[in-house]
Amino acid sequence: MPFLDLADARLYYTVDGPQDAPPLVLSNSLGTHSGMWAFQVAALAQDYRIIRYDTRGHGLSSAAPGEYSFALLAGDVAALLAHLGVRRASFCGISMGGMTGLQLALSRPGLVDRLVLCNTAARIGSAESWSTRIDAVRAGTLAAMSADLVSRWLSDPFRAAEPGLVQVLCDMLARTPDEGYIANCAALRDGDLRARLGEIAQPTLIISGSEDQAATTAQAREMAQAMPEARHVDLPTSHISNWEQPALFTETLRGFLAP
Repeated sequence: MPFLDLADARLYYTVDGPQDAPPLVLSNSLGTHSGMWAFQVAALAQDYRIIRYDTRGHGLSSAAPGEYSFALLAGDVAALLAHLGVRRASFCGISMGGMTGLQLALSRPGLVDRLVLCNTAARIGSAESWSTRIDAVRAGTLAAMSADLVSRWLSDPFRAAEPGLVQVLCDMLARTPDEGYIANCAALRDGDLRARLGEIAQPTLIISGSEDQAATTAQAREMAQAMPEARHVDLPTSHISNWEQPALFTETLRGFLAP
């Protein structure tokens, strides 16, 4: 398995598609891992070099001790691209992964060609809500909370129609280390990039879900208005749009990335 050893963590990654194709990084949401992009890989790897990784504290990546920040998470992506010899890539992140993309575009703008922000915001939730989440995981376990948390990610019709896929997400969440999850919650607790959105000059696609309560359509619209080269598309989904509408999501993404 491919791993990148950083100073304080081990990062799992995988690469699909032609070596000489334009690189595209896919970044997972809180409590999932790189496997959440399974619906998109086959189609995208025809034309792109798909670089997926497990955010530190998730999947096969290690959970380094201490609290994380989006500066740290964006630095992980920069280190991975350097390891792979990639000087510039497009970036697509969902939820927490979207905030990582925002930070990467701000701190290392030369690395980011096009930016896709899915079901995310420049400020997700409140410091109080993330502190409450951290306390809840410490008091119980993430495995015990997984079914309830996943129910907030997906619409009722999807959960009724696709119980197997719901279970896959529950399993991803349940197998995420509690300390890794908590460390990433700290990044979300402290992360607020609203004041810097106007600095992001890369062409940007913002995808929201009309039923998403975690990162709302209104927040997506506000981001698009604040970013000089952004456009906004609203899909009929809840929070994990690439699972609820995989074909529509992939088509929307491909349409934006096409030269």
